[in-house]
Amino acid sequence: MALLEVRDLRTEFRAAGGSVTAVDGVSFTVDAGEMVALVGESGCGKSATAQSIMGLIVPPAGQVTGGQVLFEGRDLLKLRRRELRAVRGKGIAMIFQDPMTSLNPVLTIGRQITEALQLHLGLSRRAARTRAVELLEMVRIPAAETRLGSYPHQLSGGMRQRVMIAMALSCDPRLILADEITTALDVTIQAQILDLLRDLARETRTAVLFITHDLGVVAGMAERVNVMYAGQIVERAETVDLFHRPQMPYTWGLLGSVPRLDLVRAGRLRPIAGRPPELSAMPAGCRFAPRCVHARETCQDSAPELVLTHQVPDRGQLSRCWGMRPASEGGWLSNEDRFAEQSVEVR
Repeated sequence: MALLEVRDLRTEFRAAGGSVTAVDGVSFTVDAGEMVALVGESGCGKSATAQSIMGLIVPPAGQVTGGQVLFEGRDLLKLRRRELRAVRGKGIAMIFQDPMTSLNPVLTIGRQITEALQLHLGLSRRAARTRAVELLEMVRIPAAETRLGSYPHQLSGGMRQRVMIAMALSCDPRLILADEITTALDVTIQAQILDLLRDLARETRTAVLFITHDLGVVAGMAERVNVMYAGQIVERAETVDLFHRPQMPYTWGLLGSVPRLDLVRAGRLRPIAGRPPELSAMPAGCRFAPRCVHARETCQDSAPELVLTHQVPDRGQLSRCWGMRPASEGGWLSNEDRFAEQSVEVR
């Protein structure tokens, strides 16, 4: 049984003139000790998915309107608020995108870490403080004991993100939701934070759902990838397969816009033309069709399902594309049609 299984999750938000669906039928799994990526452009529904899992979408602003979120066999969507609070932190922890807005500016770092330890683990004040020092040392913050008295504004961006990771690990959760944790950091600090999270996840056997828009980051972090577009999963594959044999034109576009360091003359980057659809005016057919150079009439009129489009020994690759269907089912795109030069070796 998977540690986390999301089934047909649907989340809506209030908008002028009605409601819009930000997460539309999303399904995926995360196994114990596994690192899985959720990838896509800003606004595609990645963060809304994570917040729905954590129970952070609450009326009247938004509401989870369908599906299941099974964590260790329990449907989190059916739990009472008190039961869900017991799962947060101890079962599932979340590292938010911007630590400066996620950390409380009027509480010290030490207080923010010890609060969860006392609440979830029942530690005394002294024991919680000792554990907080150990956590800061674990995330490689120097002079950890003196940092307990610091406020968030007294730390650098990289240090604040390390504190967020320490807080997420404080109660030994089985799953961490890491939401765009490197977005506000420079590339050197990004690499340090990613290495730290990967090492800690391996040491503690904690599963990670890694949410990002950066496929370059995914290549070195995740074992499996779910590509998301306009509220839906449009491709699902092992990381190696996704980079070596992408099946969905949207994924080709994401790979085409990533700078390549392994090519002598990489040429100009190729951005994806156009803009994602408005949530209030989704296309009738494939949601990527208005931006897809391969789109045909079928794509405009009929929405494709997420189906198996490539099979290799012991694993399969799913995509939401009419063109990648077998020829017998009306598909017309072959492996030669994809951006073959964008294939990347994942180490």
